[in-house]
Amino acid sequence: MSFDSILSLGQSALELGLITSLTVLALFLSYSMLNVCDLSTDGCFTLGATVGAVVAIAGHPYLSIFAAMAAGIASGFVTAILQTKMGINSLLAGIIDNTGLYSINIAVMSGSSILNMNKTDTVFTKMAALVKGTPVARQSKLFVALIAVAAVAVLLGLFLKTRLGLAIRATGDNPDMVRSSSVNPAFTTIIGLCVANSFTALSGCLLAQSQRSVNIDIGTGMVTIALASLLIGGVFLGRKKLPLRIFGMVLGAFIFRLVYTVALRFDMPAFMLKLVSSVIVVAAIATPYFKKQLPLLKRRMQTRSGRRKADA
Repeated sequence: MSFDSILSLGQSALELGLITSLTVLALFLSYSMLNVCDLSTDGCFTLGATVGAVVAIAGHPYLSIFAAMAAGIASGFVTAILQTKMGINSLLAGIIDNTGLYSINIAVMSGSSILNMNKTDTVFTKMAALVKGTPVARQSKLFVALIAVAAVAVLLGLFLKTRLGLAIRATGDNPDMVRSSSVNPAFTTIIGLCVANSFTALSGCLLAQSQRSVNIDIGTGMVTIALASLLIGGVFLGRKKLPLRIFGMVLGAFIFRLVYTVALRFDMPAFMLKLVSSVIVVAAIATPYFKKQLPLLKRRMQTRSGRRKADA
């Protein structure tokens, strides 16, 4: 493999990693902060992709970003209302929302399952035109992804340090304490899920515009990918301060995509990639457990070794 191929491989993984890291940041907010497992991620990701594509095709590439995020907020609001106002379990609420979003996404695409954006202006083509003829012309997609992730990461970090943000963080740890502080946990859950789903929809919108096409399955398996990336990031920077934890989510997304890209580069069959995702999730979850068990295993081995020496 040549040096240029390695650079191309790394850039591709970085671009996709940055785009999907927005979904990882969404799960960081809902799963890590609110302690809510939102299973509407796949449908919300597709919703952001379809809404963004339709608005971009209509000739409004910049407006498509905000339209997709607004659609994500609406999706998060429905999921939150099902949980907080109708007494539906969070897992079931996510599944219900995700199921309904399939029909909505088809409706957004006017009954089609595929949208082609080859002749459509997107935020990526706008950036490409802006840097055309410069030494960084080939990195136009990377710049868009970097700007989006940097903006979301900074805003998320600032938001989580506000009074409302602190209440959201406390809701996941101790809802009773939040309630005793005259803050309604239902309200913080609704706000948190709305913000999280806006990130997920933005991620879907950017991916669709990046690959210049949308299909109804674009978000399939995204919750697994995001969860794996979140857990990988947690392994490296899970117990650090908030800014480093946010950076860890982005790092986890890049590492996951790098593994994916390398697997594809070595001609791994596409149907095997889901298995790769599952293995990565298991490894990421099991690693902290085995780290805790390692000292115990060492003591057991030392005890057994001491007994053998005594018997000898």
